[in-house]
Amino acid sequence: MYLKKYNLKNKVAVITGAGKGLGKACAIAFAEAGSNIVIISRTQKDLNQVSKIVKKLKVKCKSYVCDLTDYKQTEFIVNKIPKIDILVNNAGTNFPEHFTKVKRSNMEYMVKINNVAAFNFAQLCTLKMLKAKNRKKIGGAIINMSSQMGHVGGPIRSVYNMNKHGLEGLTKGMAIDLAKYNIRVNSVCPTFVVTPLTSKFLKNKSFKKETLNNIPLGRFAEMSEIASTVVFLASDAASMITGTSLLVDGGWTAK
Repeated sequence: MYLKKYNLKNKVAVITGAGKGLGKACAIAFAEAGSNIVIISRTQKDLNQVSKIVKKLKVKCKSYVCDLTDYKQTEFIVNKIPKIDILVNNAGTNFPEHFTKVKRSNMEYMVKINNVAAFNFAQLCTLKMLKAKNRKKIGGAIINMSSQMGHVGGPIRSVYNMNKHGLEGLTKGMAIDLAKYNIRVNSVCPTFVVTPLTSKFLKNKSFKKETLNNIPLGRFAEMSEIASTVVFLASDAASMITGTSLLVDGGWTAK
């Protein structure tokens, strides 16, 4: 009886940054949970590969190429999606630089993709969610992909810290505003996960050693561990959870 609450059959989940890394893992996990999915990325080739995997799981999958920093393009795509029950706000990036050497162009782009685009896309998807007359009854879920760096500081990550702390604040504010519609909003905060984005950082042996020393469990996270947490928060198993962060950080922030 209890495990049925994890089933997402007949739900529609929209996942951004779904072409690779955590977004791809989330797309596959939602399909395994029975959800129909809409995947969004900047690269058609990546979307095609994810679609191929997902369609073998017997769920519907629509894909769209989109630059989420382009509001009109984003709005056009959201308008094409008939129904949204779940949003995984995953797209983002990081350019690690010492605070004194941060390039203005990098800082502005990171704010644009990690905060402004995340806000805009969440707002557009929420407005689409609210068009469902039975929304309060069936509920909805938004999961913002944050980071342990939304809770603590880190070297050469001042801009990323700023972005993710901001996303944590947005998550709480959204949760309060949307609770009356039974739309829950939470964030997932991974530690370092081996993805295409982080693998280049982890090639640095001293960085890798220092990073592992900060994780009491002594290892990096697997993408499946993050994806399963996102699915949990989207499911009825988490129906009383909103406005909070789930830290999947191996104990990093416990110290």
